[in-house]
Amino acid sequence: MSLYKQEFGQDFDLGFNLKEHPYLIDKSWHNDLCPSFYFKVDEQYYVLWVDYADEERREEDTSRYVIVEALNEGSNEEPEVYAGGGKIAFQCDFFTELEEWLKLYQTSNPRVDI
Repeated sequence: MSLYKQEFGQDFDLGFNLKEHPYLIDKSWHNDLCPSFYFKVDEQYYVLWVDYADEERREEDTSRYVIVEALNEGSNEEPEVYAGGGKIAFQCDFFTELEEWLKLYQTSNPRVDI
């Protein structure tokens, strides 16, 4: 079972099939407001937060998908990626928009680990 499902329930809907995006590493934790996944572009780490589709269930007034810059406080072999007060790199409410952003990063950054 995926970590995000363990932490947020079997029925949590990401709005996409995680298996189609193997570069998204699940780092979800039950003390967070919603599931999160990290990925790396060149030397920069990012965290993707995926909130509930139903705005009424969201604890904060944010978009459903938010990507923030993050830091790896671990090593390359054993990353410990934290978003802390990272700058928002992208946010949207629909996966189609998120997917376009991710594709753009792949195209403009040939060393993207996504």
